[in-house]
Amino acid sequence: MNKEELYNLAFQLILHAGNAKSFAMEAIYAAKEGKFDEAEAKLTESDSAFNEAHHFQTDVIQKEAGGTEFDLPLIMVHAQDHLMTSMTFKELAREIIDLHKLIKKA
Repeated sequence: MNKEELYNLAFQLILHAGNAKSFAMEAIYAAKEGKFDEAEAKLTESDSAFNEAHHFQTDVIQKEAGGTEFDLPLIMVHAQDHLMTSMTFKELAREIIDLHKLIKKA
């Protein structure tokens, strides 16, 4: 895998992780307004975006496990960091939505 391919892969990770985080944020906003069906739909969209990101991440991992060697550009490290941060954000979004549901019941 050449440097250009790694850059493309990193940008795909950043794109899909960013989309996933945005959908999770939209889910929180919807829950805050009591629109829980919409919030759940946004979390589903977030999951789909994460699946896309994981597809690109898995591609690199499989190539490396298969013996492909490449220099890891800093943008790839940034992309992985972005992905993990977005995953954490989505998990917190789930908790925040659950809290909004409890508050609305009270």
